Amino acid sequence: MKARSTALAVVMLLATSAMAQAETLKIGFLTTLSGPLAVLGKHSRDGFLLAVKQRGGKLGGVDAEVVVEDDALKPDVALMRTRQFIERDKVDFAVGMLTSNVLQATFQPVTESGTFLIGVNAGTSMFAGEKCNPFFFSTSWENNQVPEAIGKYAQDGGYRRIVTLVPNYQGGRDATAGFKHHFKGEVLDEIYVKQNQLDFAAELTRIRELKPDAVLVFMPGGTGVSLVRQYAQSGLAGSVPFLSVWTLDETTLPAIGEAAVGLYGSSHWAPDLDNAVNAAFVKAFEAEYGYVPSNFAAQAYDAGLLIDSAVAATGGKVSDKDALRKALRAADFAATRGRFRYNTNQFPVQDFHLVQVLRRADGNYVTSAKRKIFADYADRQASKCPM
Repeated sequence: MKARSTALAVVMLLATSAMAQAETLKIGFLTTLSGPLAVLGKHSRDGFLLAVKQRGGKLGGVDAEVVVEDDALKPDVALMRTRQFIERDKVDFAVGMLTSNVLQATFQPVTESGTFLIGVNAGTSMFAGEKCNPFFFSTSWENNQVPEAIGKYAQDGGYRRIVTLVPNYQGGRDATAGFKHHFKGEVLDEIYVKQNQLDFAAELTRIRELKPDAVLVFMPGGTGVSLVRQYAQSGLAGSVPFLSVWTLDETTLPAIGEAAVGLYGSSHWAPDLDNAVNAAFVKAFEAEYGYVPSNFAAQAYDAGLLIDSAVAATGGKVSDKDALRKALRAADFAATRGRFRYNTNQFPVQDFHLVQVLRRADGNYVTSAKRKIFADYADRQASKCPM
């Protein structure tokens, strides 16, 4: 009788353990798949799905169901899709959030529901600082960091009179503020434009009148394509150096082409970063999708690796939020950018590089890492984070 009771207890224990492990890991992936930034969303989606496919449709050994939705770059649409993830789909993770205005719209409902939010691009400064949250992790950067790097390059390069040209939303304002942190020269004008603007004739006339030493530009997706083409056609490219953040990358270069060759920017990633994970990722991505990945793809791929490592560390018990959070913070995986570790605000501490556009031997236009501007660079907002 005692032996039978012991056997029954073992069976019940095994059944309880099996129930504790998630049968299917549900992930809601929200990105921009329509409008001028659709190409960024495509890269982001494809990068994340590649990570899942390479693991046989599993993350952390658990079958992964990924629901992809388009936010159309509209905060109200993003909020609706996010509520569907939480209320209808009962997701374990909400992943994506391409732009700061989308992240701002979705941040509170996701984190207040106790669902982990993995941001693969938007690095809204407040969420790295005073509004940081235990349920939010970023695999990209804090908005100020990339422009801080090009600002350091401009300062060290002897530029003294600068004009900034950015979209008029939080990400654009963060870019301007970040650039000015290390740049100690004069900012002649801060030009802010509508987020989907495609005609820059008035802004280019203003730049020509001011005659700056260089122009700092943040203009992603189709807006960046239009701007760089118009910049070259205006003749400014030969007299005013073009320094970019989130403008010259593998999402825009196929459309810009030769006009971008030789131009500089700053980034935490490039296709030729010298590490084994990155080389394998770029090769696999090009084979799978037929185009060169961008940092948007790499960040989303790393998000897949992050979730994979964390779920595996918990034995698939994603209902244990504390254990899952601890595993996410440990970030026990090799990333496309090399070493990956989190600061106290759950944003990466990482290197930033000067990148230059070149044409590869196969004819593709890509960014190439030329030298390191910052090593193990932590964002300044972390000191404001109460975690």
